[in-house]
Amino acid sequence: MLSKSLVVLCLSLAHCATAFIQHSPVFQRKTQLFFEAKPSSTIITTNADVKSSDQWELDCYSRPVMVGGKKLWEVLITDANGSFRLCETLPSNKVNSRELRRVVDEAIESAEVKPNTVRFFRGAMFNMINIALSEIDVIAKPSRCTFALAQWLEERNREVYPKMEGYRATMAGGPAKASFLNVRTPVKLPDSLRGEKYAFVALPVAEFLEGGGIGAENVGVGRICPVDPSLAADDFVQGIVILTDRADALASWLAGTELSGFNADLRKRTLVMETDIENQYLMAKLNDYQREEAAAFEEGKDNLNGLHFVSVQKDDESDPSGFWLLRTIPDGL
Repeated sequence: MLSKSLVVLCLSLAHCATAFIQHSPVFQRKTQLFFEAKPSSTIITTNADVKSSDQWELDCYSRPVMVGGKKLWEVLITDANGSFRLCETLPSNKVNSRELRRVVDEAIESAEVKPNTVRFFRGAMFNMINIALSEIDVIAKPSRCTFALAQWLEERNREVYPKMEGYRATMAGGPAKASFLNVRTPVKLPDSLRGEKYAFVALPVAEFLEGGGIGAENVGVGRICPVDPSLAADDFVQGIVILTDRADALASWLAGTELSGFNADLRKRTLVMETDIENQYLMAKLNDYQREEAAAFEEGKDNLNGLHFVSVQKDDESDPSGFWLLRTIPDGL
């Protein structure tokens, strides 16, 4: 578990320096990277520096590139650690669950570590992806916890698609965040799961980098998303500590959800938890002082491209029952 000294540090830091994530993982190419959109082709890259994971992430969607007068469609598959990346283009007349299942089956066949879970974040493709995965021996999870996939999509939107013949800048960015997320009323958490106190805090980026004090092995039932190693070690990651006598119960419940992030709505003065693809839960109401802290929390998230964390513990002296390092998935992927 996390050390008490680290928890005390977590509760004592309050400010976030300005920084911006720039993703630049080094991958060994198994095949030549191309910038010409072809009717059907496959690229696989691997990163030998990270451990393979049985938690996979998948996307199937059109890209801002026109091929023969039709949109370019791609299937992207990676794992939670980004140990491999598979990109297969699909002809527009073969965008269906059967073809997607074939791509996933072939990826599993060639993988050294077979997937236990496959996450996908795109609600517009829910039915097709869900049908494709239903006949494969994996757990399909609609989730915004597709952090490695989001990082890859950002890289492709920035570095790959603009160099492709047929690129259309007006098509880039995809749809904005679905409107139903903006108009839905967050569900109130049951009293048995509500924290008695909340604190906005911060931790140095160094704690999450290699050699730091926080990693997947000491966060209890929590989870750590990938962190860009190029971030300045002395920058700060904003976070929230939830203090409650029912810390173990709340942490266990959170572990059973696809916890993807926390948002402070400054206009409504609320702290909202986001899970799965679209679920929202009202965690707390914010008073005037908390609203100021929440504004700093949101600014810090923006400065680190959505990176933030939450710790659940009984009091400020206890070890966390669960700790999650999260990243808000950008709009328009």
